[in-house]
Amino acid sequence: MDVRDAVDTDAEALAAVADAPIRAMRRLIRDRTVRLATADTGSDPNADAPADDEPVLGFVGFDVRDGVLHVTRLGGTEPAVRRLLEEPLRFASAESLPVEVLVLESERPLCDAVEHAGFDRVGHGPRFEGAPTVRYVLDETG
Repeated sequence: MDVRDAVDTDAEALAAVADAPIRAMRRLIRDRTVRLATADTGSDPNADAPADDEPVLGFVGFDVRDGVLHVTRLGGTEPAVRRLLEEPLRFASAESLPVEVLVLESERPLCDAVEHAGFDRVGHGPRFEGAPTVRYVLDETG
């Protein structure tokens, strides 16, 4: 599995993983830090652009607001999500920031991946398009 920064041309693949509009994924890529996991296809490590045929296994989008790193989008296979969560956690650790993640309650594999990464379930989050969410926090700053 390879992990890299998402670029505009990845919007369609991210939309397929997230079951979201392409326009929303393009905006996410432009407004947040977005990392994606692709299947290791043995592509050229010296290439300047991602290969068009890289199967996207998952992605994570995150940003920092009010002294907290917020994982704003997360999707993909459970192994990919587990690997991708390392990205914001590494950044948060270097900057001594707590991390918060909201996951749809119905997305059990995502909940499992977040819990596996060491997050504590701290209650319910806001509803997202009518669906309940679970709020997770990881705070290793104290």
